[in-house]
Amino acid sequence: MFMKNKKIILITFSFLFLIVLSVFSVKFGSVNFSIKNVVDALFNHNLVTDEQKIISEILWNIRVPRILTAIMVGCNLALAGVLLQAVMKNPLADPGITGVSSGAGVAVVIIMILRPQDILFMNFIAFIGGAVSCAVVFILAWKKGLKPVRMILAGIAINAILRGITGLMFILFNDEISGPLLWLNGNLNGKIWSHVTTLFPYTIIGIVGCFLLIRDANILQLGDNFAINLGINLSKKRLKLSLFACFLTGISVANVGLIGFIGLIVPHIARMLIGSNHTYLIPFSAILGSIVLIIADTITRVIGEQIPTGIVMTVIGVPFFLYLLRKTGD
Repeated sequence: MFMKNKKIILITFSFLFLIVLSVFSVKFGSVNFSIKNVVDALFNHNLVTDEQKIISEILWNIRVPRILTAIMVGCNLALAGVLLQAVMKNPLADPGITGVSSGAGVAVVIIMILRPQDILFMNFIAFIGGAVSCAVVFILAWKKGLKPVRMILAGIAINAILRGITGLMFILFNDEISGPLLWLNGNLNGKIWSHVTTLFPYTIIGIVGCFLLIRDANILQLGDNFAINLGINLSKKRLKLSLFACFLTGISVANVGLIGFIGLIVPHIARMLIGSNHTYLIPFSAILGSIVLIIADTITRVIGEQIPTGIVMTVIGVPFFLYLLRKTGD
């Protein structure tokens, strides 16, 4: 009972910290505002001076939508990582292993370069590209069921092919790569309320779905032999969790591009802090993923808003992941 209460307290504290961090991070950008300016702009509806109105406009129409997008994307990618690590029983698994990110990236690069007039359909096209590449990974990995090792190997092969296609597009159309390159590096700049309203319902579906998959994820942690003795169809459960992880990754990549390491390091850190029971791991990872991406995006806005958030996330994620890898390897 004590450990259960401790975990609930940790989740509650992390959620409150997320709210405080979100409000605090609004003040940072190409122009920094004081906390008083932020509070007045966000919560005071009786703005008198022109300066207050300008600050309110900047915060409500530029920074708040960007932060809300970061919250949802961080949550989605972290949850996708949790599901895939449960499927593969490997803490090094991440959403990119299924080819979703690479598939979405190739689809968007092709549209941006060859069919820029169809850019309004980029979200849908990115999702389709990710889903198709994920399906190919499943087909290649299927042999009397889905096995984690085969999924990882198939994912590595498909990702290598897709990266090669992306590189070829850049070589053939090197005069038109600035837009696709910015998107491929993961970019939260320019996100407005339309992006928030588009992503929000899918994020809610993703969160609810993950809570419904808690039992399946916990079953996969029991081991293949134990589950088989209980008459459980492991391939069906792996397929279910993998498809949902693809959905979570696809909707995120389609909206902000490729942002790595959240689905890799966040579930790993969350598991160290709260344990492997998905009843607590899933909500804690969702919150922690949002916190990590908000921190990365805040750093991005401080050093230069045109810098892709994905690059900053990589700079943060690589050394931190290597530290965790070394620590857990003792």
